[in-house]
Amino acid sequence: MAGITSTVGFNAILAGTTKTVSHQPPCSVKSELLGLGLYLAELSVVSLSPYHRRIPAITCRFGGGDRRGRQKESDDDDALDISAIRSATVRLIDGQQNMIGLVSKEEAVRRAEEAELDLVILSPDADPPVVRMMDYSKYRYEEQKRKKEQHKKTTRMDLKELKMGYNIDQHDYSVRLRAARKFLQDGDKVKVIVNMKGRENEFRNIAIELLRRFQNEVGELATEESKNFRDRNLFVVLVPNKEVLRKAQEPAPKKKKKPADDEVSAVSITATQDI
Repeated sequence: MAGITSTVGFNAILAGTTKTVSHQPPCSVKSELLGLGLYLAELSVVSLSPYHRRIPAITCRFGGGDRRGRQKESDDDDALDISAIRSATVRLIDGQQNMIGLVSKEEAVRRAEEAELDLVILSPDADPPVVRMMDYSKYRYEEQKRKKEQHKKTTRMDLKELKMGYNIDQHDYSVRLRAARKFLQDGDKVKVIVNMKGRENEFRNIAIELLRRFQNEVGELATEESKNFRDRNLFVVLVPNKEVLRKAQEPAPKKKKKPADDEVSAVSITATQDI
């Protein structure tokens, strides 16, 4: 029987000595080896082999991109998640940007589906929230394009060149001065050049004074970036003063009417009525 061993004793005479040898039948040896093999196999599966251990499932998303990209996707999801609106009514704007007015949330969804447009949340914190029917992918593309153009305008700074002679007349000088101011207000650099040809180099001091006068008349609108008064081509490079330009673009505060002006106006109206 498997798992049961039996011992049979017998006498063997070898070289004049007598020795008792324990002998196991073949069937018993095979049974023990089989049992040992199964035990080792079970032991390796349970505790030795790392490949048979239970590995927790991992949920991953391929192509997730960087954190900024995931943040944009989250913002887009929030803009399209109508279920996040707790209010039963919304203020609806149609695809032509016409104000429809107050409608139920279900009505807004139905109209957007009929027009085959997306229903986008514009102001989730308003009371009631404002939603608009639009092609959201197209709207998003146009917004990104507009932001890129705006960023390009703010970061790009072109170099405009203005050339004049040391003996330029007043009219041409004024034209170049106005052009320089316009370029600087548009956010561009201005390079003012005075070319000295041949014997004109004798009037270098006049050319230098001309460039300094030009720079002074531009005033606080620009600051000096570089200059060269040594070679035959004298120049000065002016860059816009961002602080001055920012203040110039701010809307001017409205002037309040003085009480005296109101009294004068009232007296004038009264006198006119009496006449």
